[in-house]
Amino acid sequence: MTSRIEQLCAEKGLKMTEQRRVIARVLSEATDHPDVELLYRRAAEVDSRISIATVYRTVKLFEEASILERHDFGDGRARYEKASEGHHDHLIDVNSGEVIEFRNDEIESLQHLVAKKLGYRLVGHRLELYGTKIDPETPGRESRQDRPGKRKG
Repeated sequence: MTSRIEQLCAEKGLKMTEQRRVIARVLSEATDHPDVELLYRRAAEVDSRISIATVYRTVKLFEEASILERHDFGDGRARYEKASEGHHDHLIDVNSGEVIEFRNDEIESLQHLVAKKLGYRLVGHRLELYGTKIDPETPGRESRQDRPGKRKG
């Protein structure tokens, strides 16, 4: 079965080698936002002949073709996700690195309103929120695992 990323590559006329197909499938199956190192490990499990250089080149090709979106979530690693048809934003847990995708109509409306008040029509944006989990037992405090000086895991 052809993955969504493979379909996009075909629509854009990209030459698809077997290794690019493996990388495209791994990216299509990802439910997280992998960096190149993680993507390489996953692809190498499928085809051990894939090199990290091939993964870097393929990710760059897919990004330039607007098939992948690149994100910098403040952890020093470029992370990727397939270009989405619908807009969404991200909330990043600064302690665990977990990335949560969300959409909020109030935030979307407010962004358009701010642009309009400043004399602009909004044509695009990216919103990334960074936070720590709140302790459900004492709202307003970080959960124990997220407190500075406490070891996680």
